[in-house]
Amino acid sequence: MDCCNTHNGHPLSLIHAGFPDAKDLARELGSKVEHMRHAFIEADCGKLYRKYFESAHRVLIRDGFQRRINREHPDVELFSDLHVTFNEERMNGFGDFLTVGDDYSETGGPAYAIAIHLTYIDKNKDDAMYVFHFKSTRQDTPKDPAGKFAEALEKMIQELDKPVSQVLNTDAVKEFRELHAKGHFPGLGYIKKLSMQHHIQTLAAFFQK
Repeated sequence: MDCCNTHNGHPLSLIHAGFPDAKDLARELGSKVEHMRHAFIEADCGKLYRKYFESAHRVLIRDGFQRRINREHPDVELFSDLHVTFNEERMNGFGDFLTVGDDYSETGGPAYAIAIHLTYIDKNKDDAMYVFHFKSTRQDTPKDPAGKFAEALEKMIQELDKPVSQVLNTDAVKEFRELHAKGHFPGLGYIKKLSMQHHIQTLAAFFQK
């Protein structure tokens, strides 16, 4: 409340991520509630919590990415339908944590399998969003990440080249194709960046229709 009062002259947003006392918070904020944006991390804020802020601009954020070790990912799975159902949730907007998820970890190590995560919107399933997990063929040692990336990328290209592939031809996909043509491994961080870029561009294109 001290922070909100200090910045009372500015547009304010609250991120709700585990605070338990929605009723008390809404009462304390009073009329400020209606003039703020409220972002709710869905895993931490149920409908009973969110109802105390119904008069405000509300955004629901859902983590659609299932964290696993790479070799345990299925080939494809549901990511989210929130981009088509947020209105039914009585929300003004939606968000997610891209293709990296909400779980933060400072630990890590060599990957036994390389996976490229690529989202797409399935027009045949009410525009729900799914995610491909293109995994390297070799998964038994942490050696040769460049070679394993080439294996995963080859599987992606095979999917992209299908006549009925629903993966949007984004700038990120075009760059993946360039990497395939050159046989170049840009590093795991750059691969993750392209995956996130593709996800954002796919959703942007969906709302431009």
